[in-house]
Amino acid sequence: MISGWIGRTGSLLALLLVPLLASAGQSCEDAALSPDTLRKAMAAAQKVTAEMDKRQDNVALLGRVGQDLSSYGLKYSHAGFIYRSAPGAPWRIAHLLNSCGTAQSDLWYEGVGNFFLDDMFAFNSVLVIPPKPIAERLLPRLQDAAALRAVHDADYSLVAYPFSTRYQNSNSWVLETLATVEARDVKIVNREQAQSWLKLVGYQPSEMKVGTFKRLGGRVFKASVAFDDHPNELRFSDRIRTVTVDSLMQFLADRKEGWEVVEIPAPR
Repeated sequence: MISGWIGRTGSLLALLLVPLLASAGQSCEDAALSPDTLRKAMAAAQKVTAEMDKRQDNVALLGRVGQDLSSYGLKYSHAGFIYRSAPGAPWRIAHLLNSCGTAQSDLWYEGVGNFFLDDMFAFNSVLVIPPKPIAERLLPRLQDAAALRAVHDADYSLVAYPFSTRYQNSNSWVLETLATVEARDVKIVNREQAQSWLKLVGYQPSEMKVGTFKRLGGRVFKASVAFDDHPNELRFSDRIRTVTVDSLMQFLADRKEGWEVVEIPAPR
């Protein structure tokens, strides 16, 4: 089983008191969850699972607004997979998180409510639902821990370069996992092969203008941010390219396979 599993067992009091131990680029402050945050997180999870139940789908990408990326023209900051083994089975999330304050990540299986308890900027979410042939290949992979780890790297950077295996961020793990089921002409068994295929089929990362001060400050003050995997001609011109939820959605739309996007507003 993938480590870091958080089940739905445990009391409400425990949920309110425990600090967040893993993140996807959010702050790692040791702060108790407020009742309002817990209410909104559970309501957001209910809206997501109700939409999936209504559609009778068993797997999709799920994006959330963990950080405010609007200054870069981006909306959703973090993606994972939502899935269930069969209709009526519990919904689960598979995603990559780094340990707070570190440059080390792991893969997590957890309940949908937990997905929205990670220091959210907003509780909007988006489902990106695969066409049936891809769903049929993706669902078994999400239930195979060894297969998921084949494209996982524990060395984490929030702004990992998409075509380097030095680091990985949460969204690049999702993208590389998708490559293993999207590629039909070749079997992908590692990150290098996944990235080669993505480059071949034209995946385009998001590009952000990040000034030298911000770039150096991020490296000095946040262990989870590194830029040394980016090509010199890009980083020395303050152009940082990385995998984002927006670039994931654009890539899937460009493939014209029938992926469907369902945006879910935040609960009131």
